[in-house]
Formats: sequence, structure tokens, C-alpha cells
Amino acid sequence: MDLDLVKIKKVYFIGIGGIGISALAKLAKTRGMEVSGVNDEEGKTVDLLREFGIMVTRREEFFESMPSERGNSFSFSDLYVYSDAWLNRGPEILEAAKKTGKPVLSYAEALGVFAKDYKVIAISGTHGKTTTTAMVADILIDAGIDPTVIVGSFVKKFGSNFRSGKSQYLVVEADEYNRHMLELHPYIGAITNIEADHLDCYKDLDDIKMAFDQFLAQSQNKILDYGEYMGKVPKLLVPGEHNKKNAALALAIARMLGLDENLTKKSLEEFQGTWRRLEKRGVTESGTIVYDDYAHHPTEVRASIEALREFYPTDQKKITIVFQPHLYSRTKALFKDFAKCFKGIDKIILLPIYFAREAPDESISSGKLAEAICENGEKAIAFTDFELAEEYLKGLTFGKDDIFVTMGAGEAYKVADQMLKFS
Repeated sequence: MDLDLVKIKKVYFIGIGGIGISALAKLAKTRGMEVSGVNDEEGKTVDLLREFGIMVTRREEFFESMPSERGNSFSFSDLYVYSDAWLNRGPEILEAAKKTGKPVLSYAEALGVFAKDYKVIAISGTHGKTTTTAMVADILIDAGIDPTVIVGSFVKKFGSNFRSGKSQYLVVEADEYNRHMLELHPYIGAITNIEADHLDCYKDLDDIKMAFDQFLAQSQNKILDYGEYMGKVPKLLVPGEHNKKNAALALAIARMLGLDENLTKKSLEEFQGTWRRLEKRGVTESGTIVYDDYAHHPTEVRASIEALREFYPTDQKKITIVFQPHLYSRTKALFKDFAKCFKGIDKIILLPIYFAREAPDESISSGKLAEAICENGEKAIAFTDFELAEEYLKGLTFGKDDIFVTMGAGEAYKVADQMLKFS
């Protein structure tokens, strides 16, 4: 889309608390724009936005706090950017934005507009995008390149999902949902891997492959095969074979940029991971180790379990996973795989499906998934709300022989916040 950012003085973000869109809001702020937005809940992203000097209004306060007279920052914004989730969560706010007659863009469309001012290094793929993007960002920072970074998590090196840099490079996580990555025309386009997912907006795996082919076609330089770098990956602090693959891709990108290999390897050796990517949150007084993980696809669940077992063999620790399925459509399309992906876990507690951008679908539920998991020989139980799950968990005993994991792209981590004390 052709949009002159020089003429944009005020931007309003609808669903500003999302992990990707909040990073873009910070980028707009660093570009000198007046930024504000609306969100439906509080949380870490919203707290950091306010610390960044961005005003965030709660959804229920939206119409009350935005007067209809002059001074209404909503009506007088030059650009509106919305999160896809708010097509369902806040359609009335989107309609109000459209009535202003000003440009209204999705997060992906707006990212594509802002990205035109940079040499973009875009990491896409089905799994591993966030970690690989963070690895590449760390490498460029350590090399003194000073990149701007937008990533779908908080990177431990700079404590945010956004970093403002002074160089020409923008390192960005390119989401494949609804072909969002096609809004970018990268200097380097990299694909971690390709698998069936987001079948609510893709017909099948072939349709997904065609979209990624287009992504590569509009990339100046492209990286798809990075197998030759697997043998060069140093010992990592983050566990799992999947992270070795992420690091191999990061090595390939660094090589394409002409960076020193020893410096690159040292950066990878020191990489500490990101928020919610098999993140060790702490240890309780009784010795239980608490993790949180963003895994929400069967392949990701398996990879995380394998990584945990790499650190904690079966004869050493028992693992309890509190899992929240993400999207009715994904749970339904990959139901058989979800039923089999928790193999070897001692207890599986399922929370209600996180609907995100979707309308409810009564044909699928966490209860049905729990039954299928049990049929495959594991121990699973489902709850209809968080409070019931927490009450059940409070009746269990966790000690030094236990690993407690909250897992999923939704809000499963809140269970540990509510019922466990750890540091």
C-alpha cells in the first residue's frame, strides 16, 4: 500500500496490547508520531507501552473516555492500525475508525508500509520464527550493526519485543497467518520450516507452500536450505533439537551478511532465549521447577517435551503440563495430532480453548481432546474455566521431583501466577 508516513502525525492502534502490534506502536513512537490505542485487557505488553509513553485505553472505557467533541484523539488520528483478533473482539471500534475516512490498515499491512524504509531481514515459517528472529537480532547487535527489531516475544538481551536501531536493517518476525508475510519485500527472506497450520485461511499444505514460494519470490536474497550449518551450531543455553535448527538458520543469515563466524557462534552460545519460549520462570519453595511455553501446534508441543526430557530424563522428574488449545479451527484440523503429541507426560490439564479471533465452535472442545488423549494412553483432564482448573491443581502436591509447565499461545501462564509462588 502507498502511504506517505511523513504525513502521518497521529496513529491509533486497535488491539494495541498484541505482542506484534505493540512493537509496531513503539516503532511509530520512535518515528516521532503521536501514538495511542485501545486494548481489552491489562498485561505485560500494555505495561511496557505505558512506560514507553503511549496512552492505552481499556475497551470498556473506550466510548466513555473518548469525547465526541474536539480533542478526540481517535477521530483526529491520521492512521488506524488494527489487530486481526479485533475483527471479532472490537468490530464496533473498527467501524468507527472507518467512518473517519482516514486509512485503516491491519497490523501486517502497516508493518509492510513501515518496513519500506529499511533493509528488511524477515524470518517466516511455521515454527521457530520468534527464537530465530531473536537470535539474528542478538547476532547483529553483538556485531555492532545496531538493527531495529520487531519480534513476537520479549527478547532477554534487550528486554522488549522492540528495539530501535540506527542502522538500515530491520529484523522482523514475518507471520504466515493469512499470508501476512507477503506484505514484506525483504532484503533477506528466510523460512524456518513449512508444515500444515492456519487451515482456517489456507486450503491445505500445497496452498501454504505456494504462499511461501511467493514470499521467497519477493525476497532479494532467500534462505530455505540451511542444513549445511547444523554441524556448525555451538553448544546452546536453550535446549532442544528445534533450537539447533533455529541457530543453524541464524548462522546462514549471518554468513549472507558477511559477519565473522566466530563472533556469530559466540553470540549464539550466549543466547538466553525469549519470553514464553520454554522459559524457566523459577522454582517454588518446595523445589518444583516452573516453565512457561508458547507451543500451540502438535509439532511444537512435541519439540518442547523432547527439550524438557533432554534436561530432565524420565527417571528424574515428573512433568505436569497445563495446556490451553489455541483456536477452534486449529484444534479441530489437527485434532488427531494433538491427541498423540503429549506422549510421556505424567499429567495433562486442559484449559478451555482460547478463541482469539474466532467465533465459538461447539463441535470441538478441550473435553473432547482430553478424551482422545486418554484413549492414546496418557492421563488428561479438561476444565471449563480457569478457576476450576486451579482448584483441582491446588489439591495436588508438587515437590522437588516435579516440573510444572504452562503451555499454549493464550493465557495458560496465568494459572502458575495464581496458584504457585516461585522465584
